[in-house]
Amino acid sequence: MDIVISDETKGLETKDLTLIKELILRSGKELKLDENYELSITLVDNKKIQEINRDYRSIDQVTDVISFAIEDNDDEEFWDFFEEEDFPIPRLLGDIFISIDRTKEQAKDYGHSFERELGFLVVHGFLHLNGFDHQTEAEEKEMFALQEKILKEHRLER
Repeated sequence: MDIVISDETKGLETKDLTLIKELILRSGKELKLDENYELSITLVDNKKIQEINRDYRSIDQVTDVISFAIEDNDDEEFWDFFEEEDFPIPRLLGDIFISIDRTKEQAKDYGHSFERELGFLVVHGFLHLNGFDHQTEAEEKEMFALQEKILKEHRLER
């Protein structure tokens, strides 16, 4: 697996970057993913995530996390090609953008640690890359229960 983490804010410590990688690995194991996958995580400020939200989602406001899944294609034949055992190219999951400004704000608002909020956003974004959503009550219940399970296993509870 290849996890590319880019801290455009230059404000995170090594322990924060390690936490991100550990949570991705834990989430991947929870989803029983083959370890041959790639994704990128870019840590940005509020201004940058608002630009991304505006330009790609037509929502001109700050948000906390945005995920761009590569596998939004439902063409089974297309994805079967990538599941062949002798195909060496890693599965490309997509890109996650997290606003560190918003992470700090929400940690304060919710009364928990920065690490817990960062962990929540990392796992949330990763689950979106893997087809989870929260558009309906049932989807939300499933996704949020899985998030909490992963965070609890990593001792990042509220």
